[in-house]
Amino acid sequence: MPAFDLTLSELECHRPCPDEPDDFDAFWQSTLKEASGAEVLESVRPVETGLRLTETWDVTFRGFAGDPVRAWFSRPAGVRRPLPAVVEYAGYGRGRGLPHERLTWVGAGYAHLLMDNRGQGDQYGSGGATPDPHAGAPGGPGPAVRGLLDPRDHHYRRLITDAVRAVAAARALPGVDPARTVAAGSSQGGGLALAVAGLVPDLAAALVTAPLLCGIRRALDLTDAGPYGEIAAYLAVHRGAERAAYRTLSYLEGVSFARRAHAPAHFGVGLRDTVCPPSGAYAAFNRYAELTGADPRREIHAYPFNGHEGGDAVQVRRQLLWLREVLGEAEGGAGA
Repeated sequence: MPAFDLTLSELECHRPCPDEPDDFDAFWQSTLKEASGAEVLESVRPVETGLRLTETWDVTFRGFAGDPVRAWFSRPAGVRRPLPAVVEYAGYGRGRGLPHERLTWVGAGYAHLLMDNRGQGDQYGSGGATPDPHAGAPGGPGPAVRGLLDPRDHHYRRLITDAVRAVAAARALPGVDPARTVAAGSSQGGGLALAVAGLVPDLAAALVTAPLLCGIRRALDLTDAGPYGEIAAYLAVHRGAERAAYRTLSYLEGVSFARRAHAPAHFGVGLRDTVCPPSGAYAAFNRYAELTGADPRREIHAYPFNGHEGGDAVQVRRQLLWLREVLGEAEGGAGA
């Protein structure tokens, strides 16, 4: 697919007016307050993975409405001092899979919490283990359109709340330095990491690659791929529902979360990404932290000939080196 969005020079100054409701902050404050009453950790059980250099636990924490959310928690084996933690969010349609599938952050010396996506996990990967008991509102079958007509019913209200609670869960786990907790993800996971950056003011850093839910209205005009295509398909059948749908999506807009962030941030984007158009990532990057008075370290890497993989292993290598600098890690990572 050739480049189809703005040119790189246009992207670098792309600062669209945010599509933001007046009660955006009140909506999310109320939502998170409702979820904060319960003790965050429900259970932490060691699991045998066959890996000798990694220790792993099957974690259940309480997310939206106190619902149980599963996660894998892993640490380098034999390391006992508190470690910085990377809380990772999976992509659209993917569950937490199996614990040996994602070892990069543990291999770099970090504690790692991989959150399951409620009500997802059946599209690719190795599955998930977290149901979504609140998925009965009007909307289509895919997560992007579940509860599309009311922001209080939408799937992403629940999933974003889970993502915030995952940070609290990671900080409550043994062997984690709570002051050095990082949110990370690509695609849907990148959108969740960005939302967490806007909702958790003391986050240590955010790693955001090819984020979903950024520049949503523009993305719906540019692409029929992936989750945006599901929204367009729903509106093609439910003619006249656009106003309600756009109102709901305005509470999920990643640019609005980015404006409220404080943490240092590292972005990556493929300029041929037809799933999450690059103008959305740049809109979030260019408006990052503008409402907080903060001036965090931030950088973005563009890959002109890459698509939704957003730089893939090259981007991960850049994240590893950047995060070590941001967290003040000594050479050699977070060893024993």
